[in-house]
Amino acid sequence: MIYLDNAATTFPKPECVYRVMDKFLREKGANPGRAGYRMSVEAEQEIEKSRMIVASFLGIKKSERMVFTCNATDALNMGIKGLLSEGDHVITSKLEHNSVSRPLKGLENKGIITVTWIDNSDEGFILADDIKSAIRPNTKLIVCTHASNVLGTIQPIKEIGEIARQSDLIFMVDAAQTVGVCYIDVEDQYVDMLAFTGHKGPFGPPGCGGLYVGERVELNAWREGGTGFEPETLSQPDTLPYKLESGTPNTVGIVGLRTGIEFCIKESIDKIRQHERKLAMRLINEFDSDDRFEIYGSIDEDRKVGIVSINIKGLEPGEVAAILDNSFDIAVRSGMHCAPYVHRESGTFPQGMVRISPGYFNTIDEIEETIVSLKEIAGSVC
Repeated sequence: MIYLDNAATTFPKPECVYRVMDKFLREKGANPGRAGYRMSVEAEQEIEKSRMIVASFLGIKKSERMVFTCNATDALNMGIKGLLSEGDHVITSKLEHNSVSRPLKGLENKGIITVTWIDNSDEGFILADDIKSAIRPNTKLIVCTHASNVLGTIQPIKEIGEIARQSDLIFMVDAAQTVGVCYIDVEDQYVDMLAFTGHKGPFGPPGCGGLYVGERVELNAWREGGTGFEPETLSQPDTLPYKLESGTPNTVGIVGLRTGIEFCIKESIDKIRQHERKLAMRLINEFDSDDRFEIYGSIDEDRKVGIVSINIKGLEPGEVAAILDNSFDIAVRSGMHCAPYVHRESGTFPQGMVRISPGYFNTIDEIEETIVSLKEIAGSVC
């Protein structure tokens, strides 16, 4: 199979991730930090080692502010619902994944908060000035994606972060599509909360992710329970990361995440991004000159991650993806991509798009084969 759905989850993982996770489960698979015997202590040490490596990778100065979560959705809910109170105003964009849109819309529908949804340009970008203009006296949070999971367009998070800092607002970034692929430094980019998943760019397994909680942020715990820290009290600890890490952690997943990030460091994110960009631009350059295809979002390679969303005129996206799968053994994603605002803005609601997302382990030969296959499909109707 030619796997081109890396925006959903990267596949395959580096061999080192498989090896480390297998070794951990066989040798250190105890409940971390809940007991004094050697295996439990070693499991806890693996988590703290992972925490420090992930924090350093993202420019986080105090590693205890890097909280491990189940995924980016978990992290986003933890930050949004842990921060906001009745009467707060939030600014976000129409590029957001439902992991941002649904928590905000749910709070808005309950009358707890108000939300301003910023429009994006036809090419798929939001403007920092539009966000600045939307600030109200009761604005508390600005939250936006770093790169659209539908269009691949990279947003100006440093400019937005500067505006938030100047206005004494909290700035949260959904980095599900960019950790491991794009430069991120939470200090340099004025990010107060950063949510990410481990199973995409970091090459980790499903079920792991993280939330950076900056020093300007005070969150209420939305999940309470055992932490292995202060077990004698019935109150949730106030100390990070324990305040937000209740329950037995996915230690093997965290170890896999750390190993994937170590792989990114070794290979360099510049090399990873250049490779993915090269493959994506080969697709764009081919389809941009063929009027049977519609390409969505910017085609500027410097402002995109490796996501190419298209449609073939006269065919439903689900039909195209099914033909690729059944006739050519090529895996892409079709449909709405959990981002209904984007599809309404682009005129692809409700059928969606065909999303092609090459990864670091794809080859140019696989891209050429995909191009030939898609042109054959287009030739059947056009």
